[in-house]
Order: sequence, then C-alpha cells, then structure tokens
Amino acid sequence: MADPARAAKLADRIKVVVAQALDRRVKDPRLGFVTITDARVTSDLQHATLYYTVFGDEAQQSDTRKALESAKGILRSEVGKNITARLTPTLEFVPDEIPVNASNLEELLRTAKARDAEVAALAEGATFAGDSDPYRKDEEDDDEEDFAADPDERDGTR
Repeated sequence: MADPARAAKLADRIKVVVAQALDRRVKDPRLGFVTITDARVTSDLQHATLYYTVFGDEAQQSDTRKALESAKGILRSEVGKNITARLTPTLEFVPDEIPVNASNLEELLRTAKARDAEVAALAEGATFAGDSDPYRKDEEDDDEEDFAADPDERDGTR
C-alpha cells in the first residue's frame, strides 16, 4: 500500500498528463470541449479514476464518452511515460456530476428566495394577534427584595 499523500500527488500528475494528452495527442473529432476535473488513484496505485465534464448537449457528451473510451490506450501510454511508478495504472473515465448537482442546488436556492420574498410580503402589513409583548410584567415582585447582593446580608449575620 502506498502513502495516501503519494497517491494524491500521483493523481494530480495523472490529471495533468491526461489533460495535456487530450489536447495534443488525441485527434478524435468526437472529442468535444472536455475538462478533466478530478483524478483519484487507489491506494495500491493500480487504478485511476478520472472525472470529466463536457460543454455541450447530450449528443456531444455521449460522443466524448465514446472518444475517451477509444483513446484509453493512448492516454495510458502517455501516463506511463510521464509518471514515476513501477506499474502504469488503468484509467477509468467517469462523467462528473458536480455541474448537474450545482444547477439543482441553484434552482432550490432560487425557489427558497422566492418563497422568502412571499413570506416577507405577507408579513409586511401584519400585526400581532395579541399584545406586542406577551410577557406579564408586575410592578415589583416581593421576591426580588428578599435576595440581596451580599450573601451575609441574607443571613443577617452582619
């Protein structure tokens, strides 16, 4: 088992190497505007998972997925040339779901903001159902006079 710090450094290096190889070596016309967003390497340094995003519609995303699958051999050989590991890890490409999740979260925030605005508009002209201060206030409780600041005065020892 490798050190987790070494695995993280290797993952970062693999991410850079694959991104450069996609830019320079892979000449597949199906490859769209792809960005390698993250890379993870297993603790035994045998398998690397690369997360990517594609700018475009569903057709471009599926074409890019096919192009990445067909270019795995070229990309793995580039990784093998540019890293210092005994074995070259296998590559697996996974579409990154962060942009989709972020857009869903933004939509939820927009909905919450609209509902907050509706509640604020309803509360603008509202008045209290009872008194504005519902807590009972007596003139002066006799109990407060029983408690003095100095404990000796309570006992009457002075």
